[in-house]
Amino acid sequence: GLTEDGELTAAQVAEALSQTVPLIESASDGGVEILGFYDVSGFRAEDDLMLWLAAEDPEALQRGLREFERSLVGTWLHREWASVGVHRMAEFAKGHVPSFMVPSATRKQWITVYPFVRSYEWYLLPDEERNRMLREHGLLGRDYPQVNANTVAAFALGDYEWLLSFEADDLHDLVDMMRHLRYSDARLHVRDELPFHTGRRLEDLEDVAALLA
Repeated sequence: GLTEDGELTAAQVAEALSQTVPLIESASDGGVEILGFYDVSGFRAEDDLMLWLAAEDPEALQRGLREFERSLVGTWLHREWASVGVHRMAEFAKGHVPSFMVPSATRKQWITVYPFVRSYEWYLLPDEERNRMLREHGLLGRDYPQVNANTVAAFALGDYEWLLSFEADDLHDLVDMMRHLRYSDARLHVRDELPFHTGRRLEDLEDVAALLA
């Protein structure tokens, strides 16, 4: 896929991507959905591109990622970070589901993704105390209805307990909301929430190609 002078053109990358995407999405009978490609360059020194995948079957998710990494495009890239989560019913807000599972929800222009680990004491607190703090935290989040929230469980799937992502069309909404959420008692029970990965959604494969070329 290299030109004679060893350079890749955006057209070559776009062509390779157009061949790769169907392979990912047909990785199993259930398929893998590509929720988005994101330009994270400049926000972290080690990353340029973030890929968000979803599937009902975890094996399909693994196969989809392997298809990407075995593809021509995948051979040009090095995976720097990965994390997996699964939707489980919320402990208190039983009706809450991640935004990416809501058919009517549209993907926003900006996203921030980060892992999350509660304090050791959190799970030993009385139910009513945890419920109070989560309700307070949730009410603060309602001040930003323009932000899509995605929270999935990650216990035993990696080094974290939860995986969170928030989406907004304006980057400053993510900054302001994350700061706003600091003013709650639940913040006293955070053990880890790093690293953050923040980036801009790339709407088509040509945009992805322009980033990688």
